Amino acid sequence: MPDLLYPSDETALLMVDPYNDFLSEGGKLYDRIKDVAQTVGLFDNLRRITKAARQAKIQVFVVPHHRSRDGDFARWKHMNPTHVISDRLKTFAEGSWGGEWHPEFGPQPGDVIVKEHWSQSGFANTDLNEQLRQHGIEKIILVGLRANTCLESTGRFGMELGYHVTLVKDATASFSMEEMHAAHEVNGPMFAHEILTTSEVIANIMSPV
Repeated sequence: MPDLLYPSDETALLMVDPYNDFLSEGGKLYDRIKDVAQTVGLFDNLRRITKAARQAKIQVFVVPHHRSRDGDFARWKHMNPTHVISDRLKTFAEGSWGGEWHPEFGPQPGDVIVKEHWSQSGFANTDLNEQLRQHGIEKIILVGLRANTCLESTGRFGMELGYHVTLVKDATASFSMEEMHAAHEVNGPMFAHEILTTSEVIANIMSPV
């Protein structure tokens, strides 16, 4: 039997920001990702890769953005553009439908839910690194939203911490194909160890029958 690129005991699937506001029709950001999501087959690919990962006993980590709350950025000195938009739209608002998990892609029993990140990196000011280390993880596969912000930042941070990083270019989306190009063709090769399709990842996590 050939060696798999992603042994189950050292690999994690990181599902980033699986909120209704991103992934459900009527969500505050759904229309912004809809065209790209349809072009790359985001929803079917997320279904395929999460099913395969769980069947292969790969640990799933849910890596969520901060849920908006009133007064979040009061007296902040250095709000970035993402903070400004989040504050204006109240994306993923606490207690709202948009801030709830998408029914298919949110956490399932046995998944690890990481503490919320405030900006883009799932590692910054969260327990993601500690959780991965405690689970013996060496390789991280990133899926979810968005390709050129949270996935890119989390992947780059993960590389700096010594993880093997895989981007899945058709199990993510963004606001334009230009952003997808930047994430996977321009910036990704500077830090990711693998940039693959969903089918390529599945072939490397599932043992041949």
